[in-house]
Amino acid sequence: MHFVPRFTDGQDFPHALGKIVCVGRNYAEHAKELDNPVPSAPLLFIKPATAAVPLKEPIDIAPSRGEVHFETELALLIGDTLTDASPQQAEQAVAGIGLALDLTLREVQSRLKEKGHPWEIAKSFDGACPLSQFLRLNGPLDWSSLNFSLDIDDERRQTGDTADLLFPIPELLAEMSRHFTLLPGDVVLTGTPAGVGRLPRGARLHFDLNGWLELETQVAP
Repeated sequence: MHFVPRFTDGQDFPHALGKIVCVGRNYAEHAKELDNPVPSAPLLFIKPATAAVPLKEPIDIAPSRGEVHFETELALLIGDTLTDASPQQAEQAVAGIGLALDLTLREVQSRLKEKGHPWEIAKSFDGACPLSQFLRLNGPLDWSSLNFSLDIDDERRQTGDTADLLFPIPELLAEMSRHFTLLPGDVVLTGTPAGVGRLPRGARLHFDLNGWLELETQVAP
């Protein structure tokens, strides 16, 4: 199933989904919970468009892939081309905000990291990036006052506050644009807060973004 970027007002975004640019360890407490050092510069990686699926659809990852971990993130839909942009230019290029899961095959990732190998297959497999629809942005936004959460079977598991980001959103986008040109239809994941863990089969998931966007989905049994 191909993911089509769509706004919550029902209108499709006029560009197809492009690449998904992600940042690792952008919340200090998440770095600590995985016993990783807190980075001094953004740790960037990319998921292909084929990793994206609609977040509202049941999440079905084959058990043969091994243990799957959830990482809830604020997602940004890029509306203008960004190359070596300033933070001001970067924030003005965001067309919408939403939520995403950065699904991770944690055992696979750990084995690959121990060997010093790339770990794309642990992060970029088909279905590895469930994405919500996007709230359309029509003006300035306070990037340091966004809150999001994930409840699993009515238990709060993650709470994120963009005031806690190690690399704030405008600066993060500008840094990304120095390495990869961001195009309309690209999506940026801004990092996950502490609380990540195994995604239980059959679980009910409830997501909230500032009370502006709420949605529920199910993990396949």
